[in-house]
Amino acid sequence: MLEAVMLVGGKGTRLRPLTISAPKPMLPVAGVPVTEHQIARAREAGVTRIVLGTSYRAEVFAEYFGDGEGFGVELKYVVEKVPLGTGGAIRNVVSALESGPDDPVIIFNGDVLAGLDIAALVQAWRDANADVALYLTRVEDPRAFGLVPTDSSGNVTAFLEKPQTPEEIVTDQINAGCYVFRRSLIDQIPADRPVSVERETFPQLLEAGAKVIGFVDDGYWLDLGTPLAFVQGSKDLVRGIAPSPAVPGEIGESLTLPGAQVAADATLAGGTVIGRDARVAAGAQVTGTVVFDGAQIAEDAVITDSVIGKGAVIGQRTILTGVVVGDGANIGSDNELLEGVRVFPSAVIPADAIRNSSDQS
Repeated sequence: MLEAVMLVGGKGTRLRPLTISAPKPMLPVAGVPVTEHQIARAREAGVTRIVLGTSYRAEVFAEYFGDGEGFGVELKYVVEKVPLGTGGAIRNVVSALESGPDDPVIIFNGDVLAGLDIAALVQAWRDANADVALYLTRVEDPRAFGLVPTDSSGNVTAFLEKPQTPEEIVTDQINAGCYVFRRSLIDQIPADRPVSVERETFPQLLEAGAKVIGFVDDGYWLDLGTPLAFVQGSKDLVRGIAPSPAVPGEIGESLTLPGAQVAADATLAGGTVIGRDARVAAGAQVTGTVVFDGAQIAEDAVITDSVIGKGAVIGQRTILTGVVVGDGANIGSDNELLEGVRVFPSAVIPADAIRNSSDQS
């Protein structure tokens, strides 16, 4: 048995209004929830049992995934009743783990899309007889991340919070949100209080002389925390740039899910996804966009790099660029909304009400 924990309790505040109706890890990316992509890749790497650490809208996960049989793994659920931080959330699932004290447990952050070689990470942990192995990736500008320098043997030497000056940028390696823990160390994380794995658990392990290694993988990596990143991740999955066996269709410039109706002269490109029972009318141009189930796009609308929520309606000739439209919203004909606009669920924008605007709605 190879066991994993997926931390899927985040509210996804930066993705509002999309996360008003669903937790971030359950939002559809390239046709299926983010968590389904993670489960599929974990299964490919030999994981047979997964504990989902839930919190916000916890019931949604069990309703969709059940016991995991349909997804090729055994699934268990543990609810985090109060926010406990990353370390506290890991400790909170201990009662559901079945691994022995010296067995590996893989920890996945629920908001990361990655091409990590998961099996190789676990093997590196075994080969080094490590206590913890961290997945690291390199970024051009690491100022927004925690830095993780390593020595020539791959041993982690420090955990450095977001650097503010050039002198503080001692590496381009960052914590990429996946770890392999020796099970006994999870048991040692303090229970029933917030714990930061980055600020408390990992530094304390180094101080105690634990063997903590870094595993650098330069493959695909993306934090899906913002609308722009959410759209990018979906596009990359559809086009095969980001790997996932869970994409429900062939890799290409667009993905049309069952029940969707797309007019013969409509244009779909740039990794666009058209959700189930959605409609795209004649002359519409949809590029690099995620269209959720049941949405309707009218004639000659032009939509680029946007998210259209469930059941939303986009009127004729309306132009959307970099816009997030909430579930059930109705944007009338001949409007133009640009980057940064977020239209909240059930909002109604009359025809020809907004032209060339980037103000929030």
